[in-house]
Amino acid sequence: MSQTPPSSNDSAAADGAVQATPAFSPLYQQIKVLILQSLQDGEWKPGEAIPSEIELAARFRVSQGTVRKAIDELAAENLLVRRQGKGTFVATHAEQHVRYRFLRLIPDSGDVDTEGPAQREVLECKRARASADIARTLGLRTGDPVVQVRRILSFGGVPTILEDLWLPGNAFKGLNAGQMAGYHGPTYAMFEVEFGVRMVRAEERIRAVAADAQQAMLLKVEQHTPLLSVERVAYTYNDVPMELRRGLYVTETHHYRNELS
Repeated sequence: MSQTPPSSNDSAAADGAVQATPAFSPLYQQIKVLILQSLQDGEWKPGEAIPSEIELAARFRVSQGTVRKAIDELAAENLLVRRQGKGTFVATHAEQHVRYRFLRLIPDSGDVDTEGPAQREVLECKRARASADIARTLGLRTGDPVVQVRRILSFGGVPTILEDLWLPGNAFKGLNAGQMAGYHGPTYAMFEVEFGVRMVRAEERIRAVAADAQQAMLLKVEQHTPLLSVERVAYTYNDVPMELRRGLYVTETHHYRNELS
C-alpha cells in the first residue's frame, strides 16, 4: 500500500506529514493513523501479528519510541494486543477478553463460562431496503440495500434476548440464516472471518419498556413484562458504522453490566 512516511526528524513539523491528520499533530499520532489505515485496508488480519516496532520504525522512518507510543494507544483502544515475548497482534473477537467487551448481559451468578454460549434461533435473515432512520444511522442513503436479521438468543433453553440487526448490504453480501445460526463463536468473530469486518467500538442507548403481544410471545413472557431495550450502533475502523442492533432483554435471571473508567 502507498503511504507517505514522516521524515526521519521526530518533530511535528517534519516534511511529509500524513495528510489524514493536521500538520501540527504529534508524530506518533501520525504513525498511529498510518497503522490504523493498514488495519482498515486489511494488510494485517484479526489475530495476525503486525511487524515489529523496529520494522515499523524503518518503514515509516521514525524512531522506535515513536512507533511504540502509537502502538500503546492502539493497544489501549483494544485494536492491538501485546503478547509478552511474542509480539503485537491485531485484536480479534475470537479472543475472550475482546469478546466480553461487547457482552453486557451477565447471569446473576456472575459466571459467564458456566452458563455457556447462547443458543441462537434465527427467525429471519433477508435483504431489504434501508428506511430513512436505518440509513441515517448506518451512513447510507434511503433505499440502499441492507441485511435485516431477527433472532432469539436463549440461555439454558430459556429465551432471553430478542434482537433485530441491520447491516450494510454491500459489506455483508451473501450473509444468510445458516451462517448466523451455525457459527459457533461470537457473531462479531464471524463477521471478521467471513466478511472482513471488525467491530472496534459501539455506542448504546438503554431504556425500560413493556413487552407487546408479539415480543411476549417470542420471549415466552407475559405481555407488559418489563424488558430492557438496548440499541447499539457498532463501528469498524475510522468510526464507520457497520451494524444497528436493537435488543430486548429479559432480566429475571440476568443483569446488564457496564464498566466505567
